[in-house]
Amino acid sequence: MSLAAAKAPTRRQVEIVDLLREKGRVTVEDLAGHFAVTPQTIRRDLNDLSDAQMVVRVHGGAMVASGVVNLAYEARKLIAGPHKRLIGEAAARLVPDHSSVFLTIGTTTEEVARALGNHVGLLVITNNLQVAAELYRNSGMEVVITGGSVRHGDGGIVGAQSEALIAQFRVDLAVIGTSAIDADGTLLDFDIREVQAQRAIIEHARRVVLVADSSKFARSAPARVAHLDDVDILVTDRLPAAAAELCRAHGVEVVEAGGPLDGEEG
Repeated sequence: MSLAAAKAPTRRQVEIVDLLREKGRVTVEDLAGHFAVTPQTIRRDLNDLSDAQMVVRVHGGAMVASGVVNLAYEARKLIAGPHKRLIGEAAARLVPDHSSVFLTIGTTTEEVARALGNHVGLLVITNNLQVAAELYRNSGMEVVITGGSVRHGDGGIVGAQSEALIAQFRVDLAVIGTSAIDADGTLLDFDIREVQAQRAIIEHARRVVLVADSSKFARSAPARVAHLDDVDILVTDRLPAAAAELCRAHGVEVVEAGGPLDGEEG
């Protein structure tokens, strides 16, 4: 159902959707300041847009609604930025020195890479050029980049060559991201080529750490990657109650890194 089918959108609602497409996520407070209206007015706008399935309401604001097309890389970086930094730091503490680790495509795994700066003796295999660029100068680790096609949007490396190289390893730890987590615990993504690489990485790791901020529980994507059953540890900012129950049911250890509440970022 589109907003137009329900009722004609206001100019402000159209502009809100445009802002969401640019930024990925917005807060009620930011929108109220931007448009010089009350928070109650913005909440009504967001509720109308949510009813029309054009946005997804999250606590304190909204994020763009798309179940088939991912956000642009720069927009993904902006969503839950402070939370991703804390998640990255918490996940990096789970990586022992002198170990081997896969780091996958994703803005949250890039934060893990940034937090690995003081580690020594690491072998890092990655299909993410951003991760490689972050780590290659560190003399305390060896970085291996998978072969394959480089995606223009985010520097992710995908394709059969990438999967073939991944299959040559059996690493201590895989740190993976995901675009969305379904209500039944299914991990979802958008690019089937990335999905195939993710599956190979999970298969060739002794332990799997999923790094995902809480907004991933409100998103959708079309391609199945894996399930929480395949994950040993979930590192997130804070876990919704239903997701916490899922993790308990599937024996997933949870690390909550915290972070600012919605409306406190920036």
